Amino acid sequence: MTETNREWLLVKRPEGEPKASDYEWRESAVPEPGPGEFVVRVLYAAMDPAQRGWMDASGNYMPPIPLGAPVRAVVLGRVVKSNVDAHPVGQIVSGLGAWADYVICKPGYVGPVPVEWGHDLTTYLHPLGAVGATAYYGLFEIGKLKDGENLLVSGAAGGVGSLVGQMGKIKGCKVVGIAGGAEKCRWLTEELGFDAAIDYRVTDNLSAEIGRHFPNGFDVYFENVGGPTLEAAIDNMALHARIAICGMISAYNDSHNPPPGPRNMWNILVKRAHVEGLLVSDYMHRAGPGYQQINEWIKAGKLKFKVDVREGLENAPEVFNKLFSGAHDGKLMLKIGD
Repeated sequence: MTETNREWLLVKRPEGEPKASDYEWRESAVPEPGPGEFVVRVLYAAMDPAQRGWMDASGNYMPPIPLGAPVRAVVLGRVVKSNVDAHPVGQIVSGLGAWADYVICKPGYVGPVPVEWGHDLTTYLHPLGAVGATAYYGLFEIGKLKDGENLLVSGAAGGVGSLVGQMGKIKGCKVVGIAGGAEKCRWLTEELGFDAAIDYRVTDNLSAEIGRHFPNGFDVYFENVGGPTLEAAIDNMALHARIAICGMISAYNDSHNPPPGPRNMWNILVKRAHVEGLLVSDYMHRAGPGYQQINEWIKAGKLKFKVDVREGLENAPEVFNKLFSGAHDGKLMLKIGD
């Protein structure tokens, strides 16, 4: 155990894409747990688009990160000090933490991971973590996907989107993904088995391209992007389509001047579509069966995934912004400790 706890504090509400001046580096003593608390040595921190919303004064769907407080993140680590019997020293856990070497945790916000399943630790921050639960419950409980339906996925090469598309293929669906760049599109079709991939960076008319793949409309759309992508999707719904809104990353850095919403919302009425938002926290208390199914798919070779692991806590702000530039390949995470 090191004698110093390094951490990144949020000291300014970002305007647009976060800048180095929005953060402050602090070094202090390793914290001691109080009654009912335990200390976790952070090994990995997930880089998630939702963190950008937590940096704003509104906080998005969680309370905002207080100015002067550590930057909140989903982490995986090892318990090193504990006053909680259910979380003994040495246990590997995952949940809400921070960009830091050590974090104080309480039961309920952080829980043990099933390391007995024998996967690399990063797996428990991707398909067997909140990312996998988001894909599974968003697709099957919000999207209500049925065998053989038509599925459209935006942000399809990202952590959630890539899992959603593969789950659709497992259920015998036609799956089309929207992603940025030829390499990502090839990965979707050649490695993950998507029926087709649309490169939004080169298409002149995204709505028409979606329509070409789904001439009779799609049944389920899993939304990770928002903005013009959502508008193009709404043009191409089948009757009684379902849209699961997981994220809208295209607008996360435009919180003070967001682009206008879709201009074709009338089509939701015409097609009698169902649109519902998704927060994985609503499902985590009963995520066990979903994780068991995902684990079976992984071991059967039916579910593939990539992680893009960068190293060094000192690089956290720079690595985080790769989410918005697309300069990452797979689920982005930061290795902080061994």
